[in-house]
Amino acid sequence: MKLREQFPALAQRVHGKPLVYLDSAATSQKPRAVIEAVQRYYEQDNANVHRGVHALAERATAALEGARAKVQKFINAASPNEIVFVRGTTEAVNLVAHSFGPVRAGDEIVVTALEHHSNLVPWQRLCARTGAVLRVAPVDDRGELDLPALERLLGPRTRLLAAAHVSNAIGAINPVARICELARARGVRVLLDGAQAMPHLPVDMQALGCDFYAFSAHKLYGPMGAGVLYGRAELLEQMEPWQSGGEMVTSVSYEKATFQKPPYRFEAGTPDVGAAVGLGAAIGWLEQQDRRALAAHEQGLLQYGLALLRDVPGLRMVGAPRERIGILTFTMEGVHPHDVGTLLDQEGVAVRTGHLCAQPLLQRLGAPAVVRASLAAYSVRSDLEALASGLLRVRETFP
Repeated sequence: MKLREQFPALAQRVHGKPLVYLDSAATSQKPRAVIEAVQRYYEQDNANVHRGVHALAERATAALEGARAKVQKFINAASPNEIVFVRGTTEAVNLVAHSFGPVRAGDEIVVTALEHHSNLVPWQRLCARTGAVLRVAPVDDRGELDLPALERLLGPRTRLLAAAHVSNAIGAINPVARICELARARGVRVLLDGAQAMPHLPVDMQALGCDFYAFSAHKLYGPMGAGVLYGRAELLEQMEPWQSGGEMVTSVSYEKATFQKPPYRFEAGTPDVGAAVGLGAAIGWLEQQDRRALAAHEQGLLQYGLALLRDVPGLRMVGAPRERIGILTFTMEGVHPHDVGTLLDQEGVAVRTGHLCAQPLLQRLGAPAVVRASLAAYSVRSDLEALASGLLRVRETFP
């Protein structure tokens, strides 16, 4: 079966037109292997985990811990205990922002100008609670990180550096290995937002040397409701729980509670086992693919798309990073991005519009609202041709 045919959602029609799905940076479509794995779990193995001795509870627990082991292997973490299941990247970042420390008045948190709000607002709130200071490493007119400026910001009061591996707004790939190297040399801890990187780039925790890495299943061809926080073991051991309740305790009295070791210390309550199973299936599906070939395929589509969009009158690309994934972000002169998205939808073309949860970056690049078309393994040239054709119709509507 051809790769694209493994994604049943792509076979549908929208407004009478074949679906052209160019919103994969928001959420990817799911291969049949993932859908069937989740269905099979709910049909056969559904039970609460870790607490039961009956057969279904044991199978559900094995499924959850099997998914944890798959994630560990996939990202080359040192131990399954470094893999914390969360709802997604946003929850992972918030967990660290609440539990990492101590952070005191006058300490500094450094972020980059490329960040999604989910890797910016939690640090703003941490600074507001503690009196710490937020520093922002700038980008140039291409949307590329100013690495020398970042290096200058890493000082003796810097406690943590939070950076996107890949920008969700313009697809820029940050030099994360160099960023981690600069931070380690100064004793600064690093959290990387890997939400956009995981579907497209190989990621190796032990080679990379970051302290925390966050990503979501639903952008990685898996289900919504599951995500991962990788944390270096010695740091997770030092961190206090964020949420409290069942499962994350070892003993409880009316006076006090004692807590489990990581990762369970950070997994209060009933986990979304079905979503974790789906994440494991998505990793299994991706491991069966030739990832180098997929990367080359996506890069070829990116260049093809850039060439097509150059011929659309009044279209301006936003951001021009030299190292990037398959994201095409643009504006059209005289047309609001929401109108562009609505008219494209009538042609069956799904794109993202607005500020992309990256308002500071887009303001820096002179485009408070944009249109974003994003690619995935299942994207094809005809998708981009339909996008370009639809944009020409938008231009006819708004001369």
